[in-house]
Amino acid sequence: KFGKFKFDRDAMEKDLMDKYGLLQRMLIDARLQAGLKQADVAAKLGKPQSYVSKIERGERGIDLIEYLEIAEVIGFDPVDFLNELIKRIA
Repeated sequence: KFGKFKFDRDAMEKDLMDKYGLLQRMLIDARLQAGLKQADVAAKLGKPQSYVSKIERGERGIDLIEYLEIAEVIGFDPVDFLNELIKRIA
């Protein structure tokens, strides 16, 4: 019984990681489409380049306020972006 639970938990964690990976790829694509380097985004946010790099590599999560700031700097509509993420996840 425990083994089955662990398997299901592992599958859920993998699914969650796949969703985070999609979010990371979409953020990278948005940045590149805007013609921005990680350093450009970081400078506009007043953060070091490693801040953006860690977000894009999945080493650092972001909260809602940070997400909105990143959207503003990169120049995408945060609601449209989330709607697209939800559509791709479904």
